[in-house]
Amino acid sequence: MNHPLIIVGAGIAGLWTALHAAPRRVVLLTGARLGEGSSTGWAQGGVAAALGPDDSPSLHARDTIAAGAGLVDEAAAHLLAEAGPAEIEALYALGAPFEREADGSWALSREAAHSRARVARVKGDQAGAGILAALIEAVQAAPHIEIREGWRAAGLIPDEQGGCAGVTAFDAGGARHDLLASDTVLATGSLCGLYGVTTTPASSQGQALAWAARLGAVIQDPEFVQFHPTAIDVGRDPAPLATEALRGEGATLIDAKGHRFLRGVHSQAELAPRDVVARAVHRQVKTGRGAYLDARAAVGDEFPERFPAVFAACRAAGIDPRVAPIPVAPAAHYHMGGVATDTEGFTGVPGLWAVGECASTGVHGANRLASNSLLEGLVFGRRAAEALANAPQRTLKPVAADPAPELPGEALGALRAAMAMQAGVERDGAGLARLLELIDTLEAACGEADALIAARFVAAGASMRTESRGGHFRSDHPSDSAVAAHTRLTLAEARAVHPHIPPLAEPAE
Repeated sequence: MNHPLIIVGAGIAGLWTALHAAPRRVVLLTGARLGEGSSTGWAQGGVAAALGPDDSPSLHARDTIAAGAGLVDEAAAHLLAEAGPAEIEALYALGAPFEREADGSWALSREAAHSRARVARVKGDQAGAGILAALIEAVQAAPHIEIREGWRAAGLIPDEQGGCAGVTAFDAGGARHDLLASDTVLATGSLCGLYGVTTTPASSQGQALAWAARLGAVIQDPEFVQFHPTAIDVGRDPAPLATEALRGEGATLIDAKGHRFLRGVHSQAELAPRDVVARAVHRQVKTGRGAYLDARAAVGDEFPERFPAVFAACRAAGIDPRVAPIPVAPAAHYHMGGVATDTEGFTGVPGLWAVGECASTGVHGANRLASNSLLEGLVFGRRAAEALANAPQRTLKPVAADPAPELPGEALGALRAAMAMQAGVERDGAGLARLLELIDTLEAACGEADALIAARFVAAGASMRTESRGGHFRSDHPSDSAVAAHTRLTLAEARAVHPHIPPLAEPAE
């Protein structure tokens, strides 16, 4: 039987992979309506690529490698940077409404840790929505793609010979379907919905890590979570985002007294790497000194036109950013780790591929360079599609398997609070040990839910990494090690991590 290629997820990576997989027949599963439930649609800044006359792929790769704090795969970074401009051109030709200058050149923003202005943007902060709309129109018109909206993937089907035989999914009416596939591509996005404060959809809970690990895939660098330093701190879940492009335009970070607190922290102040800025903002909030993004001088009255999404989020919370600073706090925003793959998305498990944020090619290292995420989905999505386009059919021998249990709401709330507290911007060994103990307790009560498996990988990786590097900061190990090394864990290895919880200190007499 000629089984289709199944792609799970309809963000930029899944849609770009689907478009370029022709002539393969593609079945695209998305639990929500197209355009909803994906982090891509929420992306504000844009797509990084060497598009300016003063820029080059080698400079882009150099900045990517520098931001990644010693763990970037340099070959992957150069591949990303060299392929980037052509992907932007292709997306623009498809209808993505990137801004152009009056002379026809690209309108480019500069973001943190970039040495050049190289972020192609859409109306200031509308990049994700504009790109997603163009991709959806193209996918809907593609004859080789069958779109199944409202079909929630719930797990992978093992193959008797080893590998993946397809996907178990529930349709919009709740009926279960075991869908066989010669190849399956995971494009499910982030795990940042496991955190109590996040800028991603709440449904983004690292499902791909759990599914792939159960079939024997290796999970790489799960401890590296990027916290966006300027989530708008108004008590919403998920938290609305104040794009980094604001700081690129000259907005500053100030405390409650109006002092710029980044000046004494890093030479690039507000345009320092994200991990530096996030820790500085975290400490301001934690100590009660306050953290605010002040765009009054940099943007002022032009806010509604230049940054409409941020302006709308602020006004909904009763803030007018034209005349008042915006309260901000760090929020879980992006996962640098994921299912280990090569640069074509192959996981090493027969029939199983991963692209986009749920994959780990090593291109982000310990700290993603701003606006490289959408580019990653394009570059590696296309590479996976080209590898899969004419891949031979596999003979399948599926093994019956039930999906993992879902984590009840109260248990998920406890997990999210603990992840934010113990595996957040700053971690320590004792807190991570308590987090692993909680995961054990919840698993004993609720079963091996996908969310618990994904959280275990983060906690185990963070516990094992007794140094501080990039997005991973250990307050009990604040320096980095002399040698940078990846974390690579199977599910059995992650389960074996059980650090000792130190006893509470006896009160003084």
